[in-house]
Amino acid sequence: MVVPYKNQNKGKKEQVADMFNSISHKYDFLNHLLSGGIDIIWRRKAIKLLQNKGIKKVLDIATGTGDFAIEALKLNPDKIVGVDISEGMLAFGKEKIKKMGLEDKITLQIGDSEKLPFSDNSFDAITVSFGVRNYETLEKGLKDMYRVLKPGGHCLILEFSNPRHFPMKQVYKFYSKYCLPLLGKLISKDPAAYTYLPESVEAFPDGPDFIKIYETCGFTSTQWIPMTGGICSIYLGQKAK
Repeated sequence: MVVPYKNQNKGKKEQVADMFNSISHKYDFLNHLLSGGIDIIWRRKAIKLLQNKGIKKVLDIATGTGDFAIEALKLNPDKIVGVDISEGMLAFGKEKIKKMGLEDKITLQIGDSEKLPFSDNSFDAITVSFGVRNYETLEKGLKDMYRVLKPGGHCLILEFSNPRHFPMKQVYKFYSKYCLPLLGKLISKDPAAYTYLPESVEAFPDGPDFIKIYETCGFTSTQWIPMTGGICSIYLGQKAK
């Protein structure tokens, strides 16, 4: 199992929470800087896939500072609930939402992706951006997402993936191995966080491998949509009616 802090005895979940608490003050800035701002386009394209599906209640898991939850407002839902295990990330997200005057639409709260604090069949859609690879037990998290999703509901996952073809594969490997950890260390002051990022991406079962796990956890009508040469992928799934 890939973890942020290899010299600690804490489990992955606790380490991920500590890591995001550590970098929360610089997370939004680094996110946009290290991706060249293309993460904004990825979120926009992903949310468009859920438009015109009558979605009224959305759960955004690993919501962080709330960027994906804010983007999901384009679906015109009645309510969006964001959950995350990092108090630090949520604090910045709540402040952002307050400044934007969105508190009546978006609520952020502490929540464990593997033990979601919601009843069965509660949400029309579930979204996750760059969070599922941080789950301690991927299948357990996906099954709990399936549980709280309404029959016929949609699950949208946006996650980093490993490019498979030249030249993007070689360019991405060089950038993630050398540039990403250096820039992350200089700006966030937490060298482990941006060493963990490429390591966790490399270890994650992406593409067809993820689709197999997705379907094993109950999701149907699954789709894998690679973007930007395979650096990022969108995964769609649905809960049977």
